Amino acid sequence: MTDTNPYCHILFEHPVIPGNTGSAIRLCAGTGASLHLAEPLGFNFDDKHLKRAGLDYHDLADVHVHPSLDAALTDLADLAGARVIAFTAHAETWHTDITYEPGDVLLFGTEPTGLTEDALADPRITRQVRIPMLPGRRSMNLSNAAAVAAYEAWRQAGFPGGR
Repeated sequence: MTDTNPYCHILFEHPVIPGNTGSAIRLCAGTGASLHLAEPLGFNFDDKHLKRAGLDYHDLADVHVHPSLDAALTDLADLAGARVIAFTAHAETWHTDITYEPGDVLLFGTEPTGLTEDALADPRITRQVRIPMLPGRRSMNLSNAAAVAAYEAWRQAGFPGGR
């Protein structure tokens, strides 16, 4: 894990598929985003699928594990100006229709169900947005959705640190 000042924080609520988290670790290592995982997790960090998906990027990523979603949001709220943007198929606003700010928290729900009603009702959530998809599709793969969102936030920030 590294200590960085990321352009955004990606927060997964209760991730259960180790390969998705491994892919997110690789995403964060490549873009400079910070990854936060709210327990309980559906795997442990020794899982071979997590390691395979993250390849050799684990040491290059800034990863934090929090005991709960509430703890994660409390810790992230301590960051100056951190907004929480919840990604949900139930939102009307597209993720490209908002302006991202440095330090934003991009919140995603667990793979099988997405964010719970309780999570979406949390007063610390600033916005709810969706990634557009064709009608009749339920959701995107978690790590793919995080990549779509992170790259939009990074693009709007001017790709700091990118080459």
